[in-house]
Amino acid sequence: MHDPAGAFCQHVEVQLPGAATGPLAGLSFAVKDLFGTVGSVACAGNPDWLRTHAPAEKTAPAVQTLLDAGATLVGKTLTDELAFSMSGENIHYGTPLNPAAPERIPGGSSSGSASATASKLVDFALGTDTSGSIRVPASYCGLFSMRPTHGRISCRGVVPLAPSFDTVGWFARDATLLQRVGEVLLADHPPSTLFARLLIADDAFALVDESGRAPLRGAVTRLAAMTRTVEHIRLCQTSLETWYATELVLKEYEVWQTHGPWIRSARPKLAPDIEKRFSRAAMVTADKNEEAQRQRTALRAAVLDLLRGDVVLCLPTTPGVAPLRNTPGEATEKTRRATLTLTCLAGLAGLPQVTLPFAQVAGCPLGISLVAAPGRDTALLSYARQVAESRGTR
Repeated sequence: MHDPAGAFCQHVEVQLPGAATGPLAGLSFAVKDLFGTVGSVACAGNPDWLRTHAPAEKTAPAVQTLLDAGATLVGKTLTDELAFSMSGENIHYGTPLNPAAPERIPGGSSSGSASATASKLVDFALGTDTSGSIRVPASYCGLFSMRPTHGRISCRGVVPLAPSFDTVGWFARDATLLQRVGEVLLADHPPSTLFARLLIADDAFALVDESGRAPLRGAVTRLAAMTRTVEHIRLCQTSLETWYATELVLKEYEVWQTHGPWIRSARPKLAPDIEKRFSRAAMVTADKNEEAQRQRTALRAAVLDLLRGDVVLCLPTTPGVAPLRNTPGEATEKTRRATLTLTCLAGLAGLPQVTLPFAQVAGCPLGISLVAAPGRDTALLSYARQVAESRGTR
């Protein structure tokens, strides 16, 4: 297919027609190259993975659900290697275009799916989100996106990274379609009552770059106008960095349990930054993992108590706009750490999070997020649509 954005995989061609009728009939979509489709290999962004794995015997259930609903799959999209990066830059297959800011990265690891959607090559696209790989590219490319409650959508047939964090998510250019796709994937419709209280996480907003604070304040003001009660809070009484440290241990331990044996046997060629992350993951001990699990349990209990009732939480999606392409490694790692400090909440507590493209800094998109209690996915999608309609950005 015509691909001016460089969003689609050229090493595999996958096209699957949707059912003749259904709630998504007539729409096109793409999937990140982690999803199994019958007869083809999910490349996972690495040629050695492609070389050492067999074609899928079945199509991943999440993809099949969309096909059964009438949507047509037009191709697979590029991903960072094994989804273990957040830049969207792949040394083997290239960097997809960020059409909202062409000189900047699209964000990863669902970079190709975000690029294809933002470039209007498809109506919507599937990706995965472990530590922010749906939310970050949505913020950078000016898209609506959804990371669902952990386990709400099947990850069967999807190349894993860290299973207790992995989720299937999706992008759309408008909140109405984001909700329509969610009703299919979640097999649910929104409740009649949504949210009565908006909590604004002041310590999360304090992590935003100075240039982004005023635009995000404007977005928060518009959200507050949609909710009966607004309250400013601190998410963490110490520092959100402690949450990031907990997630890092847990995720890296799982990553090595998932991919360590293959890395040892296949000795794949990896980008230097990704190879460094795998080497660090190999050093995480079971004892460190067990301690981090205890911290996660306590954190999750506190967050669930905070979100009890008709409560929705507001925080920035990313600390700033997309970095420029080819940013030096030290600066990239600093941005990555700050970003993961914001995104780790949903992963640690298994929460649904929707990203809204409601702010701009010097013409570049900057997303704002809404988070709810587990299982409140459809209420979150409906609330996002209502807010978007109030702004005239359905």
